[in-house]
Amino acid sequence: MQRNPRRPRLAPALATLPLALAAALAGQEAQASAFQLKENSVQGLGRAFAGETSAPGDCAVVVNNPAAMSELGDGNCAQADFNIINFETKFKGGGSDFLGRPLTGSNGGDGGVTKPVPATFFTHRVNQDWVVGAAIYAPFGFETQYNDTWVGRYEALKSKLQSIDLTFSASYKISDSFSVGASFIVQNTAAELTQAIDFGTILATPTGGALLPQEADGFGSLKGNDWGFGWGLGALWKPTDADRIGINFHSQIDHTIDGDGKFKVPVNLRPLLGNTFVNSGGKAGFDTPWFVNASWWHTVNERLSLGVNLGFTHWSSFKELVVDYDNPAQPNSVSEFKWEDSWFYSIGGDYRLNDRWTLRAGVAFDETPTVDATRTPRVPDGDRTWGSIGVGYQVNEQLKIDAAFLHIWVDDGAVDHQAATFSTLKGKFTSKGNVLSVSGQYRF
Repeated sequence: MQRNPRRPRLAPALATLPLALAAALAGQEAQASAFQLKENSVQGLGRAFAGETSAPGDCAVVVNNPAAMSELGDGNCAQADFNIINFETKFKGGGSDFLGRPLTGSNGGDGGVTKPVPATFFTHRVNQDWVVGAAIYAPFGFETQYNDTWVGRYEALKSKLQSIDLTFSASYKISDSFSVGASFIVQNTAAELTQAIDFGTILATPTGGALLPQEADGFGSLKGNDWGFGWGLGALWKPTDADRIGINFHSQIDHTIDGDGKFKVPVNLRPLLGNTFVNSGGKAGFDTPWFVNASWWHTVNERLSLGVNLGFTHWSSFKELVVDYDNPAQPNSVSEFKWEDSWFYSIGGDYRLNDRWTLRAGVAFDETPTVDATRTPRVPDGDRTWGSIGVGYQVNEQLKIDAAFLHIWVDDGAVDHQAATFSTLKGKFTSKGNVLSVSGQYRF
């Protein structure tokens, strides 16, 4: 049965792009829950990041635990990691417009993409006690893009978020068994979002109207970026010759995303919209949450080493997001997320075949912070199970090459959500991911 036609309120419709920013900043199909990226160590990836803060021989500890830089040996270490991330996400379901009629369009195809994610690390030993380091890597990021005419076009077409961190770290060796470290982080976060806008619904009238929902689609886009600053603290303890325990804390980083909203409106509709849906600047306060990782690494014998990792992310701080447009005709929008804190668990290890070859493997479970009540098609995240393998080859005393492969199984993400123009999308997203990584490390 169709709903009684009435003129939709314009103010909620104007929230279309602000809500897109809110949802996209909240994340999409990254390789960890929500929008986190863990691809900052090929060695770690090969063992599902077991021993992330304590395993030896990895220059990526510049960001994963600066205290562990004290264990990298004499001289300098330069490391470059290169990851290819492939993620697939497909929608099954449908929806209805403001009048209760089925939404037209396809299921959107594969909304996932294949993207390169590089990282670089450098450490320098100042003296017996002090080591300093620097790194450039991406701790957060995702990109998805659906077909222009899919049923969820009024909620999402293209979604892209990327954070690049420049990290400076220092490590101090207090004793042979205990080291501490600290980091200073400079982060740039950029977002790009597009979606269709249902002007047929926005301009529908109870009587005599020439427009109906889905009859006059327009287009909206939003781009923005911001710089933020954070810090980190780490510690490494070696209670025995065979055991290493590490912990690393990464602070919350505050952002105010400053962007530009642009709209494409059918020419014949522009006079009816007045000062609304015109290009305008806008701002949104957005904070990345603090997180902490702790791990234990145990050397069983000269060939076998095992590790575990426990991670916690304070996602519950992400309750809502408010977007303020510069154009006074476009009201602020408030979107609720009410995410929950999440945990990451992993176990894995290394097996040295000989002095040159090392094999790695690991499994992990990564909780999603999203909840059914607020899940949107931009954030169809689910709990994730990891399975990874890796290999390392010591070319000579200075050069080491590593490679790893990771597959991620993602629980289906159910969506039952109403867009700003009152259409409803209902269904589920089925997702999976793969990561192929290679790394080169040089000591000098």
